Amino acid sequence: MLAITVIAIIVAGGFFMYRRAQAPQAAPRTDMTDDTIKQGWRKLGFYCELDEQKKVWTLTGSRAGLLYFPDLLLGYVNDPKHATNGEHEHYGPYGSLEVMTWQDAGFDGHAIRGSLGHLTHLAELIEAKLATAQPGEPIRIREEYAPGSPYSLLLDVRVDGFDPANADRESLGAIKAEAPPKPVK
Repeated sequence: MLAITVIAIIVAGGFFMYRRAQAPQAAPRTDMTDDTIKQGWRKLGFYCELDEQKKVWTLTGSRAGLLYFPDLLLGYVNDPKHATNGEHEHYGPYGSLEVMTWQDAGFDGHAIRGSLGHLTHLAELIEAKLATAQPGEPIRIREEYAPGSPYSLLLDVRVDGFDPANADRESLGAIKAEAPPKPVK
């Protein structure tokens, strides 16, 4: 009977992960202004971007800004509603940063995940690495947290006072080439 229960839990978990992978990504809300988005990144303390081609979650900010991420993880861990596998929260103005409770530690195209103990370890690992980080020295985390993970976490450490809103190419728009001047007649 115990074996059937364990198999049912594994199948349900696999089905849940499959459904999540098939679900369309949420589009940014159209009612958000550039200013609202900028304020969202500033409140978070860092900018977050997922590069599915390179398989990397990049968090960009000053050391002080990036230290908000371990605080965010510990706040997540300390909330009793996140004790169950599958529970998750979205962060940032687009809600693109997802932290998820799961039995295995890892980074994937949907979330930064792990058990509450794993997520606590990740927070401690990030704090330790940021203690000696210098601007311009990227910090890559994968082996120390989830060696079998297909994705990694990259902390892009910038100078003190860096505004994370400046890293958001989507809300600020790519640098647009100016239209050539019209000939004067």
